[in-house]
Amino acid sequence: MLLIGLAVIVVLFTVLWFVSVRLEDASIADIAWGPGILVLALVYYFTGGGAPVRGRVMLALVAIWALRLAVHVGLRNRLQGEDFRYEMMRAGRSDTWWWFSYFRVFLLQAVVGWLVSIPIYFAIVSVAPPTLTITDYVGIFLFIAGLAFEAVSDEQLRRFRAEPQNVKLVLETGLWRHSRHPNYFGEALVWWGLGLIGAATGGVVGLMIPALITYFLMYVSAPLLERSLLRNRRAYVSYAASIPAFLPIPLKYPASQPPRPASAKLRGR
Repeated sequence: MLLIGLAVIVVLFTVLWFVSVRLEDASIADIAWGPGILVLALVYYFTGGGAPVRGRVMLALVAIWALRLAVHVGLRNRLQGEDFRYEMMRAGRSDTWWWFSYFRVFLLQAVVGWLVSIPIYFAIVSVAPPTLTITDYVGIFLFIAGLAFEAVSDEQLRRFRAEPQNVKLVLETGLWRHSRHPNYFGEALVWWGLGLIGAATGGVVGLMIPALITYFLMYVSAPLLERSLLRNRRAYVSYAASIPAFLPIPLKYPASQPPRPASAKLRGR
């Protein structure tokens, strides 16, 4: 079943690659990220014979996460255009981008999506334990908390960016007052929740996958985004000096009044 899932998601993202070449927009890969994993969950659900309750719960959680993420990214891209990361990769590759994007963006995302879906696979196809355990319930709780954290922070950022006067400013209120990347933190919690449900069936990989996702969000995605923000928004320097990067630790000082000059704090990081 795992190999069937791999074949399905590779075919799906290959079709999307053809569409992206016509549209000249590789961002559709990001829109399809969540739905692609949902397709894998559906493949596992209808080809497996695991415990019905856990399988239905996992499928429902993945569907909620995937559809919300697809709508959010789709609306964001409609307003902002192609993601800046793809614009950077496209620069200087005008003649080769069409095939380079297949391997660097679409095929890579398909394989990564298949790998991170392994805890979902274990949760859906495993027959034991037949009923939900305390580990399952903890996983469901983490999933709900993470989804709420992610959805609220995304909505706060969307409303902030919708105001033209904020184009060069930095959001320092709401959940963004306690973490520079609250949406990434919420996404990590979501995967720890799904991973725990997978681990409840005995799949140790259910804990390895969220650990890898958390590492990627903290040390790859966040720094890549921040390099762009530090170059283009002067206000982000003082913000980054006084707000935790990932964990939403309560502040001792208002974001607009850091305890010491931003430059000094940045040198100490």
